[in-house]
Amino acid sequence: MSNEDKGFTLIELLVVIAIIGILSSIVLASLNTARDKGSDAKIKSQLAGLRASAEVYNDSNGNYGPAVSDECSSVFFVDTASGMDKYTTQANYPTGATLSCHTDGAAYAVSALLLSTSAGEAWCVDSTGASKQTPANLVDGEVSCQ
Repeated sequence: MSNEDKGFTLIELLVVIAIIGILSSIVLASLNTARDKGSDAKIKSQLAGLRASAEVYNDSNGNYGPAVSDECSSVFFVDTASGMDKYTTQANYPTGATLSCHTDGAAYAVSALLLSTSAGEAWCVDSTGASKQTPANLVDGEVSCQ
């Protein structure tokens, strides 16, 4: 048996390794995109639950909080009877989905940064029933997704 019949050449092995590397990078890039979209779905679901809890709070108390606040730790947003506390705890959201909570007693709005967008866009819900993507997170005093 000659030396040529015993196996693959170094060049053949390097070509196969390069092809496997290229295919792996394509698959991993797709997985990261899918992971971010999954995180966005969780954000939207959490904020939809918040909207329902806010209405439970409003039915019980006649308002969306006793005072104007731009903090997710205010009385309205941490109420346990309505379940609001589950939806305004930052730890319940994916890393990077920064929450922004605002109420003036008569209205509220909450937004969270989306992860699959590169422009810092957010998902917003408010007391008018809006549930939509906005160009940025809400700023202090905003109680509408506009």
